Amino acid sequence: MSTLTLRLLNENFAIHSVAADKEIPKQVFEAPIFFIAKTFEETSLVLPSNIDIDSEDVEPDWQALEVVGPLDFSLTGILSSISTVLANEKISIFAISTFDTDYILVKSNKINHAVTALRNNNYQVI
Repeated sequence: MSTLTLRLLNENFAIHSVAADKEIPKQVFEAPIFFIAKTFEETSLVLPSNIDIDSEDVEPDWQALEVVGPLDFSLTGILSSISTVLANEKISIFAISTFDTDYILVKSNKINHAVTALRNNNYQVI
């Protein structure tokens, strides 16, 4: 696999959990960037930290690395490779995939360590 470029987003995120049957708050859709995942049991919302919503639980202080894409669906091992580098450094992640690319969220207090580890493993981080 050729060297991948990751972009560190200039945004702080919070990951919210809300009941699956609860309506998604309007301010979510007004955010400049957001991610929604719904299962039978719950809905997860990833939002900029400055967006305040009523949720059952929230995990604050995440930063995102975007794999610069678009990525072709035939590519394999992208998240696996990145997550292995970070796991070897004992850095937890929250991964999100979209149609065009992947996002790897890392706790803010670990982001510098994550960027260093990725660069040391031939990833370009801008």
